[in-house]
Amino acid sequence: MNRLSGKNVFITGATKGIGKSTAEAFAEKGANLVILGRTKELLEKLKSDLENKYKINVYTIECDVTKGHDLKEKIEKMPIKNIDILINNAGLALGLDKVYESSLEDYDKVIDTNIKGALYVLNGIVPLMVERNKGHIVNLGSIAGDASYYGGAVYCASKAAIKAITDGLRIELVDKNIRVTNIKPGLVETEFSKVRFKGDEERAKNTYKGIEALTPDDIAEVIVYTCNLPENLQLTEIALMPVHQADGRTVYRG
Repeated sequence: MNRLSGKNVFITGATKGIGKSTAEAFAEKGANLVILGRTKELLEKLKSDLENKYKINVYTIECDVTKGHDLKEKIEKMPIKNIDILINNAGLALGLDKVYESSLEDYDKVIDTNIKGALYVLNGIVPLMVERNKGHIVNLGSIAGDASYYGGAVYCASKAAIKAITDGLRIELVDKNIRVTNIKPGLVETEFSKVRFKGDEERAKNTYKGIEALTPDDIAEVIVYTCNLPENLQLTEIALMPVHQADGRTVYRG
């Protein structure tokens, strides 16, 4: 059964990777979209492609989630207030340096995007759901939030924060008809590693060498499945990994 047709879905980090695949997956189900990203050209192209292909309505917001006041203002000005589903997806990792050798700039970028950016989005969207007593919040965490790995402590900490925020939010909304889910992927082949290694494509490719990683479409399929369940049922947390990955630190490369 398709319960998503006509719903309004707000997606951050929507122009690439998991965000883009998720936008297309919801559009295919007939959902209308609010897509947020930093690049106007990519947003407009995605809007055009999805509206033409699926005959849905797409509203774009050009914004960096780390700019809290700018984001809040743009959410307040958007014409669509009845957001049914939030996909809080924007995030990144930078480098595999030891904690004490990472740059201050990398600390700030990861924490500002993954933690503060996610909170800014929640601050703007959740009150709209509370007002209607209806909605579904999906935060993109990671299995990295369950246990640290070498060189990833800051990123892992940011995803552990997402788990804590998601769990806390679910407690705070227990008296509302609002579902809260933490999606925790393992290895997913996207531009994530290219960003992590600051454009070093060879190093990025080695991340997925010898293993069939998940794809953004795989994650989108799980997200859509989760949001399409009956509204009296919430999946609180879903971890998903390739067959040859056991956790954030254990991968078999054939």
